[in-house]
Amino acid sequence: MSEETGLSDNEAATETSIGAQADTVEGAKRGDLSASELLLREDSDETPGLTVIMPTLNEEEGIAECIERIKTAAVEMQVTTEILISDSSTDRTPEIAREMGAIVVEPDVGGYGSAYKYAFERARGDYIAIGDADTTYDFEELPKLVRLATKDDVDMTMGSRLEGDIKPGAMPSLHQYVGNPLLTRFLNTFYDAGVSDAHSGMRVIEREALEELELKTTGMEFASEMIMDAAAKDMTIEERPITYHEREGEATLDSFQDGWRHVRFMLVNAPGYLFTAPAALFVLLGVVVMGLSLGGVQLGPVTFGLQTMVAGSLSTLVGYQVGALAIFSSVATNPIREPSDPITNLVRDRLSLERGAAMGLAALGLGLVMLSFGFIAWMLDGSASLPSPSVNLLAATITLLGVMTVFSSFFLGTIKRAKRAG
Repeated sequence: MSEETGLSDNEAATETSIGAQADTVEGAKRGDLSASELLLREDSDETPGLTVIMPTLNEEEGIAECIERIKTAAVEMQVTTEILISDSSTDRTPEIAREMGAIVVEPDVGGYGSAYKYAFERARGDYIAIGDADTTYDFEELPKLVRLATKDDVDMTMGSRLEGDIKPGAMPSLHQYVGNPLLTRFLNTFYDAGVSDAHSGMRVIEREALEELELKTTGMEFASEMIMDAAAKDMTIEERPITYHEREGEATLDSFQDGWRHVRFMLVNAPGYLFTAPAALFVLLGVVVMGLSLGGVQLGPVTFGLQTMVAGSLSTLVGYQVGALAIFSSVATNPIREPSDPITNLVRDRLSLERGAAMGLAALGLGLVMLSFGFIAWMLDGSASLPSPSVNLLAATITLLGVMTVFSSFFLGTIKRAKRAG
């Protein structure tokens, strides 16, 4: 391990040049070529080894410094490079970029994700690097990410700000210690991404890996989608610590709105966590509480009776309905991470409308029979109140579950038929 760079001996050996990896990075050149020789213009017929993409929205204060740093990185790696600016600016950003040799394209749809997707379609490099144009990311650190990305078992590399050096004023404390770590934890839990800084914008990905991703979002949640889809496809993501600097120009992020968009997108695309886990918890809690209530069990100062039976019934019904939503969502949509629990998969794949309706009618019949016995007993006894309220509540719960199953089966059948027709 090299103490100065923190790289492995193999990476340190290639630190000054990526020429040794020319067989994996098409267009890499040996020798001491200058930035002007390595930077490919729009009219060049040569295939660049690397495309660096920056989305820009009025970044005239930082764009020049970013481009200069990319040129410095290209010279260090001796790799032919194109700089692709996906621009939606109203200031001088595109003019400055063109004057410095960058290729400027203008997305036809607004949004962070749209800017990247538009540029991806026009990128020619064998490897694609992305980063913001506000000087927060030091593109002179790009070589270590590119070298790591050229390894055979790596599909994508990311710069980790949270494991690197965050300069004073570069990131609000709420983002550094709460927002980014929390969002990263969510993403790792839902998608097993195994990253330390899920929303770092400095990344390098192999073209073949990029083409496998199915990226659809147009807003800031694009940063999450890229990692989520890569993790769902079992791609290998590696990280290196980077330095994060204070930005030049006015910030365009809305912390809470953009943060919520990330969380919402992660949950919607992980129905197993959004629906199945809460459903199982509600049903389990409800069944246990109803069982204790039917037996009149006393645990310390708490006696389980009619009131807890009501709570158990409500919990069971809520859990059942949430579980039905898990099945509906897995059939009607194509989430990035499909539910993996056996119950959802069994119901989704094996349960037909007829089978579901039959099961619902059976439960409905059982519940009505239980209620009928209670009613008959009450009529014969002539009491003013129904006997065994807890048993009758159990019967009512079974009856409602039967009704819900019948109609849910018809709804599930409708969804399946509509999806086949589509």
